[in-house]
Amino acid sequence: MAATTTEGTPAATKAKEKTKAKKRYLKAKKERRKNRKAGSRPTTGNEPRQHRADAPHGSDTSESDDEEEDANQPKRSEFETMTEKAEKQSKEEERPRKRRKVDEPETREPETAPHSDNNIMQVDEDEAAVPFPQDRPRSLTPVVALPSFPLPRRPDAPSRSTLALQGLDKALIDAEIVDPTQLSPFDTTPDSDSGTGLSEKMRKRLKDLGVSELFAVQTAVIPFLLASSRLRSLYLPYDPPRDLCVSAPTGSGKTLAYVLPITETLTSRIVTRLRALVVLPTRDLVNQVRETFEAVAKGRGLKIGTATGQHSFAHEQAQLVAERSRPVQGGSSKVDILICTPGRLIDHLNGTPNFSLQHLRYLVIDEADRLLAQSFQDWLAQVLSATNAPQRLDDAETSSISEGRLSSTSSPTAIPYPDALSPAFLHLLDRMPASTTDVDEKTEASCQKLLFSATLTRDPSKIAALNLHSPKYFVVQSRTDRSDSKEDGVLNIVMEKFSMPSTLSENMIVCETSEKPLMLFHLVHAHSVTNALVFTKSAESTARLVRLFEFFEAAQSSTAQGSARIVVKAYSSDLSPSERKSILEQFKNQKIHILVCSDLISRGIDISHVSHVVSYDAPVDMRKYVHRVGRTARAGRFGSAWTLVEEQEARYFKSMLKEADHLDKVKRLRVSEKETTPLRPAYENALTQLKEVYARSAS
Repeated sequence: MAATTTEGTPAATKAKEKTKAKKRYLKAKKERRKNRKAGSRPTTGNEPRQHRADAPHGSDTSESDDEEEDANQPKRSEFETMTEKAEKQSKEEERPRKRRKVDEPETREPETAPHSDNNIMQVDEDEAAVPFPQDRPRSLTPVVALPSFPLPRRPDAPSRSTLALQGLDKALIDAEIVDPTQLSPFDTTPDSDSGTGLSEKMRKRLKDLGVSELFAVQTAVIPFLLASSRLRSLYLPYDPPRDLCVSAPTGSGKTLAYVLPITETLTSRIVTRLRALVVLPTRDLVNQVRETFEAVAKGRGLKIGTATGQHSFAHEQAQLVAERSRPVQGGSSKVDILICTPGRLIDHLNGTPNFSLQHLRYLVIDEADRLLAQSFQDWLAQVLSATNAPQRLDDAETSSISEGRLSSTSSPTAIPYPDALSPAFLHLLDRMPASTTDVDEKTEASCQKLLFSATLTRDPSKIAALNLHSPKYFVVQSRTDRSDSKEDGVLNIVMEKFSMPSTLSENMIVCETSEKPLMLFHLVHAHSVTNALVFTKSAESTARLVRLFEFFEAAQSSTAQGSARIVVKAYSSDLSPSERKSILEQFKNQKIHILVCSDLISRGIDISHVSHVVSYDAPVDMRKYVHRVGRTARAGRFGSAWTLVEEQEARYFKSMLKEADHLDKVKRLRVSEKETTPLRPAYENALTQLKEVYARSAS
């Protein structure tokens, strides 16, 4: 008896129905394989997918076909059918279902027939078998493109001129460029001053000194300082004068440019007060400027003093201050003009009673770039504070004074004594009640600042520290170094493109370190380099070179009979002030032919007969080079500059000159071995003696 199910259907019929579904799946799979082998075109996403069953699954046609196929197939048991079904489900779980595209075209035709589980399986299998089409059309939805930006790049670096002008005072950018060839002759007629602003008496005095014309820097500065009678006043409390900054080459006459106006203005003074203060970096320069003041102001009655530390502090106090027994608010002074170094000036400001700068009319800072770079106990801030009056008393203090409650230092019965404050300091007078009104005008110090240098500082912070009042800049520069615009002329100063005298010839010799002394001896004997200054890097180098030079001259004079011996002396900070003064006088009198010195003498010293300058040790910066070579070719005279450069220093020295746009003006001199052969025996002999001297001193 055949087995039946719970619904009464025979088990063989159920097994037969499951076998039909399996057969349909296998048949469709077989047809797909045939199509792939035949190279059939894969269907695109826009075509309707082809399914095996186009009619409902329960149609009679499909059932009849299945019955015919099943008739030829052997019967399978229910256990085998269930086993195959379980394997098929496990394979479907292991195979990942392909995700449908969400951006299919909207024109796609809908499915015409519902899908059964078998149909879904067929579609997935079909899609997995067909490769992804490369020509599938894009979605009709417009794609939003990202904005396009240029690739990042570095900005162009600003030019050196643009960077050099950053932070500079506008007055420096608008500086007046002065041609150094501009000269101003004058005569001694009383009717005309030739536009110089100088009095007849001063012009006659200049004629007596051998000066018949003013140099370029003097023609610009002197009329500016003496333009009107108002500027010749000793006090200008309500309309202070403009400050002045001058950049001019060495030897162009800067000292006389401020000595003449100061002397002219202070001649009208009646009472002696400290009215002109000149600050200089070295003692030797102080003595030189004092000599200039004494020569120009001869017969004017002006009293000139110095403070450099060469004498004791008490001696200087006695020379500068008249009243030291009791305090005097207006100060007390024995001199009209004080020339000093910054260190000694601060000593007197802090330690000398009644030493006051309130009456100051001129504050001259010569070699300003060097002085502003050095602190000296913050000398500049203390000097500016001493020249400016403190603030007025407040209302409470003013009312107490007006009611008769005076300070304890002054009483109605006190014996009066002479006291005089400058107009800007009058509100500080002890025995005078201070009263303020609505129409009071503010008073300011009458001090006019004058800055002079061959290499004016390019640091804006140092210029700002001076608190300049409406400054006027003068830049003396030759036409060959100037461009058409005024701004380019200032750039040459800021970027250290300094102007040199047209009468100066510059040379350099590149040699080995061991041959450098021999090259110096060659210059002295082959090129007649006498009346010369030889600069070294230190006092020790100066002493060693002088000793070697003396040994060489002794050996050379013994071999060459009848030749004049060259006299060489050292000038350095190791010497006492009296020794330095004596050596400098001998050199000026040409009793000494060559003066070997350090950079102590490289600034400001004016020795008229110096025709050669030799930098035995090459300068490390352009400013030092400018000041060294500026010791010759002064005031229109001719001069030569020589620089001995070691081979390892040549690249740096040339780059320094190139940055200053000065390399083409320095000619290279080549010295052959044949030229130095006659000097070599004496040179080797001198080296041997020098070695023995230092060996004995070391032992």
